[in-house]
Amino acid sequence: MVRPSFFCENWKAVREDSAQAVELMPEDRLDFKPQDDMMSFREIAEHIVGVGQALTGLMLDGESDLSTPEFREKIARYKQPVPKDAIGLAGALRTSVAEQTDAINARSPEFHAEMLTKWDGTRLTRLEMMQFVKEHELAHRMQLFMYLRLNGLVPPTTQRKMAGK
Repeated sequence: MVRPSFFCENWKAVREDSAQAVELMPEDRLDFKPQDDMMSFREIAEHIVGVGQALTGLMLDGESDLSTPEFREKIARYKQPVPKDAIGLAGALRTSVAEQTDAINARSPEFHAEMLTKWDGTRLTRLEMMQFVKEHELAHRMQLFMYLRLNGLVPPTTQRKMAGK
């Protein structure tokens, strides 16, 4: 079983990469998108913050059924405004995950082991659902990295590898 503290440290590392990606993208390119029907770089970063806030908030408040018709209304209560500029957006990415992981770490192992129902009917523990939230973020982090590449920029993970870190 994955320990909540390990999960939280790993999620913070993933989120730091997303924040660094936002800092790397020039301010005048934040609204870049490869095609009109795709989210922009800024929208993806905002989505990462919003989904993390909403789903984690819902779970930490003890919600156990995410398959209800009111699901969208419930998660909307947890989303907070996000700054539009790169520095503010990167800060929101860091601050929100710090707050979320502090709250996750404060919960008991029994809380994390409680079962809940995902919107598709899947039954999983709270910690497994939080792992899903992180995996969702990883997919969007990859998008941020691809958008950086399409703009001739090197993602932070590749920068670290090239620097031998």
